[in-house]
Amino acid sequence: MTATDDERPLLAVRLDDLFKTVRPKGKHWTNAEVAEELKRTNPDLKVGGVYLSQLRTGKRSNPSPDLLAALARFFGVSVAYFFDDEVAESVLGELAAIEALRQSGVRAVAMRAAGMKKENLQAITAIMDQYRQLQGLPPVTDSTAPE
Repeated sequence: MTATDDERPLLAVRLDDLFKTVRPKGKHWTNAEVAEELKRTNPDLKVGGVYLSQLRTGKRSNPSPDLLAALARFFGVSVAYFFDDEVAESVLGELAAIEALRQSGVRAVAMRAAGMKKENLQAITAIMDQYRQLQGLPPVTDSTAPE
């Protein structure tokens, strides 16, 4: 989190994180586009791009339960994401993994690793860790890494 994140309400930070990292239908969405999509699927919902911007910046902080539910559905998360630290941490971890897979070349490595024996995955992981260290990248701590 940045210093400005510390100044914004938790809801604002979490909603902004969704806008920045989740890509429904494969694209980044503007506030206005999300508002239009929400109204399209929920015609009775009162929401606009300006209001979503205010929620993301913390200028407004009390959205209706219907709006929170619609935002959660749109971004493919549980409503609990906005309020529960454990759920939010889990979602953000999954989002980071998805974002890593979007990077050029990472998907190709993952596809090649699928179906390999545990011993082979351990050897490949060790080699990749060495290359990360050589490039000055931080070590990866992943509880799902091969044991």
